[in-house]
Amino acid sequence: MLDVVRLRVLAAVAKHGTVTAAARALHYSQPSVSHHLARLEAETGSRLTQRAGRGIRLTEAGWVLAARAEEILGRLDAAEEELAAYNGLRSGRVRLAAFPSALGTFVPLAAAGFAAAHPGIDLRFREAEPPSAVGLLRSGEVEAALLFTHLAAPEWDGLRYEVLMEDPLYLVAPPEWAGDRLADHRDRPWIGGCERCRAQLLRAAAAEGFVPDIRYETDDYVAVQRLVAAGLGVTTLPALALSAHRDERVRTALLPGSSRRIVLAVHGEPPDPPATAALLRHLRINAKFPAYGGLPSHPHPVLGGDDRSTGV
Repeated sequence: MLDVVRLRVLAAVAKHGTVTAAARALHYSQPSVSHHLARLEAETGSRLTQRAGRGIRLTEAGWVLAARAEEILGRLDAAEEELAAYNGLRSGRVRLAAFPSALGTFVPLAAAGFAAAHPGIDLRFREAEPPSAVGLLRSGEVEAALLFTHLAAPEWDGLRYEVLMEDPLYLVAPPEWAGDRLADHRDRPWIGGCERCRAQLLRAAAAEGFVPDIRYETDDYVAVQRLVAAGLGVTTLPALALSAHRDERVRTALLPGSSRRIVLAVHGEPPDPPATAALLRHLRINAKFPAYGGLPSHPHPVLGGDDRSTGV
């Protein structure tokens, strides 16, 4: 394999015309330049220089290799500059998958801070519920994902994740329907959300001794509140959804002990690429904001004791 340092010496000789001039340009001694040329000839098995009076000149093979050396060295220099820009967060790309209520609350704040700090980075979002977001993360279509789970130990094999906060759940009902517990509305029609949210509702209702009559299903937290305001049913919504959009025609009541975990996940071994690591920092900072109704969000201890914990 050709040595890059020796190629650089050959290119300098071709450019400057003499060993002395090449040595001066490279800040080498003349014997060092001669040594590198001799070693390069040994590596290539070709005669690259020949004596010309008191100096040397390149042979035809030398000129051919010198031309290629300029091309190779130019590409290497460009690669070094690109990597320096990438590592210095002056260029690059990072993509985030997130669920709607996160995109409607703290993600824009994190994105604005990230963009101001790193204007050269191309930041992109994709709206995705947790199952789809996990798939995007594992396929490499995004570098980070915001997920939520109602389970203490979600099964996300191969992901590294941390819990950003506990997102408390609220009962959402028409103002004229009294009762702040799920069981107070056991005989009412219910509005269900996504599969995971509906499963959580069914578990919570079962704990209070009834099965909710789910007559309407939608993931849209704006539509959910419109249905409630119209007196068509009762539901539960997390604080983030109510922070993103609050219909003043509905009544809400905190459900003590009920919450979902907001999780920030990445895929692959640490360390994370610089742009990804920077985005994670901004998401961590902006996730810790007052939740709906003035209740503080409660950051959960990072799993594993640091910010690159492994899912269980």
